[in-house]
Amino acid sequence: MAENSKEFTSTNKIEKTGQVILDNNSDSIKIQLITIIGEIEGHDVLPATSKTTKYEHILPQLAAIEDNDEIQGVLFVLNTVGGDVSAGLALAEMISSLSKPTVSLVLGDSHSIGVPLAVACDYTFITPTGTMIIHPVRMNGTIIGAPQTYDYFKLIQDRIVGFIQRHTDCDTDKIEKMMMKTGILTKDLGTILVGEEAVREGLIREVGGISDAMKKIREMCKNRKKS
Repeated sequence: MAENSKEFTSTNKIEKTGQVILDNNSDSIKIQLITIIGEIEGHDVLPATSKTTKYEHILPQLAAIEDNDEIQGVLFVLNTVGGDVSAGLALAEMISSLSKPTVSLVLGDSHSIGVPLAVACDYTFITPTGTMIIHPVRMNGTIIGAPQTYDYFKLIQDRIVGFIQRHTDCDTDKIEKMMMKTGILTKDLGTILVGEEAVREGLIREVGGISDAMKKIREMCKNRKKS
């Protein structure tokens, strides 16, 4: 009965938050799995028909993981089109500040603000068909055509570029060139990187799948325990 109750709780948690503790392994290492999918929902509530990751849900979960001595590492699985810049960058900063080993795996897409989220981890993977899109900051709604507005846009963009640069092997000039590249995205600026291209550009460490990501996070947890 207790086992069934535990299984129901785990299944319910996956359905509601996209997270589960992976601990059914021979090394008895407890790894927290967190999924970041759909659109990053920030200060505005998106329509109920949209698949979203709510940052006000993920932030306390990350704090709880940091506070839980039983959790030894965190695996992030991403398939996101981006979303709220402020919320996404807040999540990326929170992920990068975790003291426990972290690994990310890009499945499908990790676009726009999804790029900082993917690279925030200690080690990063992308599947062969996974894509990342780097483009300039965009804003929705009415834009006031004043110099201060453009300065504000540039400030936000510099924060994103700076974060990516600090967490990858990609320097600032290269990131900005990819952001402003023409000809790839129709009638827009930016660069699409698929699988191995993201590794070659220095954004992602390795091409791989779930088995590679699981092997890496367990290895990192073991090494941390020894040290």
